[in-house]
Amino acid sequence: MFDTKTVEIEWGGKTLKLETGRVARQADGAVLATLGETVVLCAVTAAKSVKPGQDFFPLTVHYQEKFSAAGRIPGGFFKRERGATEKETLTSRLIDRPVRPLFPEGFYNEILVIAQVLSYDGENEPDVLAMIAASAALTLSGVPFMGPIGAARVGFDTEGQYILNPTQTQVSEGRLDLVVAGTRDAVMMVESEAKELSEEEMLGAVMFAHKSMQDVIGAIIKLAEQAAKDPWELAASADKASIKGKLKDLIGKDIEAAYKLTSKSERSSALNAAREKASEAFAESEPQEQLVASKLVKSLEADIVRGAILKEGRRIDGRDTKTVRPIEAIVGFLPRTHGSALFTRGETQAICTTTLGTKEAEQMIDGLEGLSYQRFMLHYNFPPYSVGEVGRFGAPGRREVGHGKLAWRALRPMLPSAEDFPYTIRVLSDITESNGSSSMATVCGGSLSMMDAGVPLKRPVSGIAMGLILEGKDFAVISDILGDEDHLGDMDFKVAGTSEGITSLQMDIKIAGITEEIMRTALAQAKEGRAHILGEMARALDHTREELSAHAPRIETMQIPKDKIRDVIGTGGKVIREIVAETGAKVDIDDDGTIKIASSDLSQIEAARNWIKGIVAEPEPGTIYTGKVASIVDFGAFVTFMPGKDGLVHVSEIKNERVENVRDVLSEGQEVKVKLLEVDQRGKVRLSMRLVDQETGEELEDTRPPREPREGGDRGPRGDRGDRGRHGRGDRDRGPRRDRGDRGPRGEGRGDRDDRGPRGEGRGDRGPRRDREGGEGGGREQREPEFSPAFLTGEGED
Repeated sequence: MFDTKTVEIEWGGKTLKLETGRVARQADGAVLATLGETVVLCAVTAAKSVKPGQDFFPLTVHYQEKFSAAGRIPGGFFKRERGATEKETLTSRLIDRPVRPLFPEGFYNEILVIAQVLSYDGENEPDVLAMIAASAALTLSGVPFMGPIGAARVGFDTEGQYILNPTQTQVSEGRLDLVVAGTRDAVMMVESEAKELSEEEMLGAVMFAHKSMQDVIGAIIKLAEQAAKDPWELAASADKASIKGKLKDLIGKDIEAAYKLTSKSERSSALNAAREKASEAFAESEPQEQLVASKLVKSLEADIVRGAILKEGRRIDGRDTKTVRPIEAIVGFLPRTHGSALFTRGETQAICTTTLGTKEAEQMIDGLEGLSYQRFMLHYNFPPYSVGEVGRFGAPGRREVGHGKLAWRALRPMLPSAEDFPYTIRVLSDITESNGSSSMATVCGGSLSMMDAGVPLKRPVSGIAMGLILEGKDFAVISDILGDEDHLGDMDFKVAGTSEGITSLQMDIKIAGITEEIMRTALAQAKEGRAHILGEMARALDHTREELSAHAPRIETMQIPKDKIRDVIGTGGKVIREIVAETGAKVDIDDDGTIKIASSDLSQIEAARNWIKGIVAEPEPGTIYTGKVASIVDFGAFVTFMPGKDGLVHVSEIKNERVENVRDVLSEGQEVKVKLLEVDQRGKVRLSMRLVDQETGEELEDTRPPREPREGGDRGPRGDRGDRGRHGRGDRDRGPRRDRGDRGPRGEGRGDRDDRGPRGEGRGDRGPRRDREGGEGGGREQREPEFSPAFLTGEGED
């Protein structure tokens, strides 16, 4: 039923399997790629005709991660995959960037590439596998794709060894996360994050990846030999040579004059006038010829700019190939932000702000790996006014997500650990002017704004964008490229790092790849440029500020025993919510007992800290506390003397003199000072007010006279009663028992109950039973207890 073709290779110690002919057979090309237990399906479809007036190549790449691939159900209300996540957007760009230059000039058929992760084993990353699957599907589809390409991820361990396709653990513990794509002959794309690698180490990693991907390219070619569709026939192109010659005669000198203008706005106006002149000249021509002429105007501009650089070493704005444009950096640019910087390089400018938050401000990410939290965020915005244009303004597009992630990768390796700096950090970059490498302006401005906010970066980070002009064997690497040099050049090569090494490298090639020699030259020249920019940044701020902004929250940490976490949180979070509500500070508790208390007001932090200390502290007898009366009862008052801990102040311990009514002396909510007398085995707490000066809080001597012994013998101290015997009375001398007569056996001596007469007889008339306490019935007279130390202390006869 299925005409399935399969190729398998051993790659990096694992089996890579490419299969076609079983799934998605109606697509122009479809490949199921498997590495370990990670499976990606990539399907390619292409329009068979070009839309009228189409003058660009409409390639669209979508990468999607299915939650079912990892055995998970999506979070949120809808419980299904929604819009593209940041990772999906970045991976879509990762696939697009190396394949786009490999389509022929003038090919404008719409192509759609969809890569879907169907299975994920948690070890083999699907992004590189999706790149391989996309390359194979394009190669099989028959479209004019000058591939295939291969891809590889490379790590770099602490012992200086490169690792092919490292696991997430190896990447996090190592010094490099590098993704490279390329053809058999050259590197096409590089994306990386590094921990200050040298230029030689980074170049070695790129070359290691390029060598490692050759087996993958060979496997795709082998699969294509079995299953590739017939190649498309391209439509005959117009006579470009004659059209270009006519344009050169018509507007060649105008374009040369325009590119001698150093102002971007003036240069743009002059170029637009030349383009309009060309458009008018071909107004009567066929639509196809008009389209070709429009494209050849850009080609003519490229020839003029590239020729001036290669032959004369003269760039558009008059600089040589290594000079960086003038730089101005200002820190503390905005008054109310936690940290801010205005970074300007030539006609590129970024306002970068840093905001510090608590742990609850971390970004929660729901992906194939499960829930994770990110404490560092960098968001990049590129409004249309930054290039003097009218355009869409709203949610960030793919380009903005990609540029922001590049700056994020460049800065993250220099961040302090969460233990050393327990803040969530957000950097916001708003591009206000753009003429070349706004992402590298974001790196520089972001570094300065974090230092201005008091984030203790290990070292400042700068970034620079390099360009390439390549004609045959002649090439020129140019530093700090302009926007036009980016558009008309062959390479966009961005390098960010510190004085000690590279933290991020990104490269996009518009030709069929570059050689090791060109990359080595570009890295060396970029190092010089980065050092220059770091020096200019140091003029504004060369170290992290020692104090945080007055508007930034302070975060202090404290450690409590794990068995006390429950007490601090309380039932259903009642206690911690009360702490936050009463003090105004934010409180976060980790599973290991680490507590982070945050507020911009230090007094709130101290209040929360003392509250928590009170909860976890153990009451100590003899200690004086300040508490509040929680409730009043007939025999005393319960006082909250520590958070969550109450004790009883017995009526005898309120004052040295007798207290008739507790409410005459105390009221609920009243602040009192108490001394802790005792904590019994059941945890009951006895407190005393009379032994503490209520104004000064000083301890007072016990002036209450010692208790006098009662008739019937010395009972001894309350705490030492000897053997109390069966009834708890011991062997104390109570004096002679009053004579009740010979009672005899229980039934004798008391008389026969029937002979005792009425209850009142022989005992005196005591009145009805209900009147025994006095009243109308007479009987016993109610007596007030005598005032004695025993009464005050709650002691009395057993």
